[in-house]
This record gives sequence, structure tokens and C-alpha cells, in this order.
Amino acid sequence: MSPSLTTLLDLYRQRGQAQYGGEAVSQLHHALQCATLAEQADQPPEMIAACLFHDLGHLVHHLGDDPARRGIDDRHEHRAIPVLALLFPAAVTRPIQLHVEAKRYLCAVDETYWDSLSATSKRSLELQGGVFSPAAATAFIQQPHANQAVQLRRWDDLAKVPNQDTPDLEHFLPSLQKACQSAAAP
Repeated sequence: MSPSLTTLLDLYRQRGQAQYGGEAVSQLHHALQCATLAEQADQPPEMIAACLFHDLGHLVHHLGDDPARRGIDDRHEHRAIPVLALLFPAAVTRPIQLHVEAKRYLCAVDETYWDSLSATSKRSLELQGGVFSPAAATAFIQQPHANQAVQLRRWDDLAKVPNQDTPDLEHFLPSLQKACQSAAAP
């Protein structure tokens, strides 16, 4: 069966109530907060889709809750890409693939960034390779979609507020449909 927006949204409905690692929000609430931040910043549909699905990889593995606590990097930034790439263009999938490296980048170039991270994000950063060297940071930011990944990362960090009001999944459906259509455009 080929994936559809419905199957992706159903994954959030079925597994999204799980806690988002050691954070005080669920996977679904985190995704909705992140997408809401992008929408409030008047971002294009592709960025809203990237924000909604950036952590979908946490929902498709079978490593249990919070594998980082057990010293496992779940490589979530790559796990859902084979499915997402069937529906969305690189403007959606590349920021998702790069959002973990964006954390490594921000730690290298922004001396206040490390202190802004939650304990869970700090723990996972070490599993994900740690802070980039200056040369790695320069190479990272020169990649296509790296700037979008950095912005996604900043919203990712802000999208951990308990009891934050957000629209529901269906609210984002028009943006998701537009992002899918941009993948099909010649």
C-alpha cells in the first residue's frame, strides 16, 4: 500500500499520544506546536509540512520510548524519509533530514544555544555526534535547505510547551495538500 496523507496523519492519531522523549509534551502535541510556529511565521506549505513531520521517525521505529535515555540514537531524522519522499518534495524532506545536524550546527555557531537546550536534547546531541567543528559547521550551512533546517530546529526547540493551544491535525491538511502538489509539479 502506498502512503497517503491520511496514513501519515493516522500514525499521529494512533501513536502520537506517546511522550516526546523526556519532554513534557506528547509526540503529537510537539508536532502541532512546531507546525503552528511555522504557520504563524507565514511560512510556505512545504515548511509547515516539514515542521509537522520532522519527528515522524520517532513513531515508526520499534525501539521503545525514549531510546536516547538508554544510549541509543534512533536516527529519527532518516527513518520516515523513504515514505515522506513518496509524497513530498525536497523542500519538505531535506529540512527534516538536516534538523539534527542543525542542532549540532547551532551549538557550534551560537554560544548561547547549548544553554537553551532541554536536558533531553543535550543527551540526544551527544548520541548524534556532538557539536560540529568549525569546518563541519561551515560545510553544513552551505548545503541546500540547511537554512530551513536551522529554522525548523529553532521551532523544534520552542515546541515543548505543556498545555499549549494549537490547531488540530485537520487544520494543517490544506498546507499538507499544497506541499504534496508541489512535489507533483513539473
